[in-house]
Amino acid sequence: MAGIDRARSLLDAARGVLADDPRAQGELDLCEHRMYQPVRVALAGSLKAGKSTLLNALVGQDIAPTDATECTRVVTWYRSGRSPSVTAHVDDGRAVPIPVTRVDGRLGFDFGHLTADRVDHLDVEWPSRALQSTTIVDTPGTASLSTELSDSTIRLLAPRADEHRGQSGVDAVVYLLRSLTATDTAMLRRIGTAIGGSSGPLGVIGVVSRADELGAGRMDAMISAQQIAGRFAGELERTGLCQAVVPVAGLLALAARTLREVEFRALAHLASTPGPELESALLTVDRFARPDILPHIPAALRRSLAERFGVFGIRLAVTLVRFGATSSTALAAELLERSGLPELSAIIDTQFAQRADELKSHSALVTLDHLLAACASTRAADLRVSVRRELADVHGFRELRVLTTIRGGGLDLPPDQIADLSRLIGGSGIDPATRLGLPAETDAPTVRSTAIEAARTWRSLADHPLIAPDVASACQVAVRSAEGIVARLDEPQEVAGTTGFSAGLHSPRG
Repeated sequence: MAGIDRARSLLDAARGVLADDPRAQGELDLCEHRMYQPVRVALAGSLKAGKSTLLNALVGQDIAPTDATECTRVVTWYRSGRSPSVTAHVDDGRAVPIPVTRVDGRLGFDFGHLTADRVDHLDVEWPSRALQSTTIVDTPGTASLSTELSDSTIRLLAPRADEHRGQSGVDAVVYLLRSLTATDTAMLRRIGTAIGGSSGPLGVIGVVSRADELGAGRMDAMISAQQIAGRFAGELERTGLCQAVVPVAGLLALAARTLREVEFRALAHLASTPGPELESALLTVDRFARPDILPHIPAALRRSLAERFGVFGIRLAVTLVRFGATSSTALAAELLERSGLPELSAIIDTQFAQRADELKSHSALVTLDHLLAACASTRAADLRVSVRRELADVHGFRELRVLTTIRGGGLDLPPDQIADLSRLIGGSGIDPATRLGLPAETDAPTVRSTAIEAARTWRSLADHPLIAPDVASACQVAVRSAEGIVARLDEPQEVAGTTGFSAGLHSPRG
């Protein structure tokens, strides 16, 4: 029986044990509904961390307003839908349709007479391949100037024990950092406890956001961002607060995924501009948009380029054109690769989207644990033992913990064995062929024999008398992963990556 089926079986058992508790029955209903929905991933972080811009970049469309308006002060759920629609759920229980507007090309949600403090949350439905497998929740900044706004995010991600039994409203979190403050560390610790329960902070990825700004627009900005991400990763992974930390230039990624032909032609014109003249124009954004310089490109178009690409993005795009990006498609692909978004998308797909059932099962089990702990009956205590045993036995989370250790450089193994271990435990994808380093079309008998041999190899290494305990433990995880492939070979396998964030990243418009 798969993990999510065992979680559903325990949930059904809890209905009988908690039959006399109407509130618990209501929470069980919500819990069951949630298990049949796409995995929920929240974007969180401090004010102006770039959450909405990153959301747009991940989806590959301009669907989230980025200006500091009423709508950015509200928790907003983005789900897949047949046509664009926005609904405000108001504090008096009403669901109010919200018009979608565009002013000067910028997306907005028109609240009319509503104010943010009256809106519990927004529901946005949008036709998007990325949203078919993942619901994204955009949250107001934590530690913002408004305590109420910060509290709304905390209530969703890390509620107190008396709020929804202390269970997070999401299955995973992408936390955006511009610097590593005590507030960020405390928030990450609280989020990790709420999502992972006693298992720790499972499903938390850190992003060094607006990475292009760390170098003040210089061409080496992403190198600086990589170094900072490495420093953050060392701290956060060492303390167990994040599974991974990656730098992303969200503005550059969004511009790459939505690059227009008129923008490419303007950037090509800039590439033919003498270096000193261009550098002088790029001293500031205001200077770059002045009407008395660079007369061959309209000032309005230059201002739009500055807003969409930033100074770093313009410099990078011009350099790429000069070195051979001769079409908008080629330039978009180069910009996207350098933005850091593909790495983040791959991590989200392999650790969140492809492990959706495990994450949702874990969320359900944590909820059941809280509900049963509040019940004094012997039946509840007995069932809670089973729930906690299942929580401790979710193999997918053991895999995630080992992947976190690998990223932090914490396993003393040769590089080739590290690569094999990472792949086998799902670091590149969770379908059997990918785990074993085989072509996707490999026949089942070959997959089976390869998995059996992998289990033997890693068991032999785990049993070596001189191996360190932490390495032996990681090898045992690999053994179980290989054995799991053999056990599941007759089950239908989903094709990885067809609807996740990585889908369409080869195309500028996704």
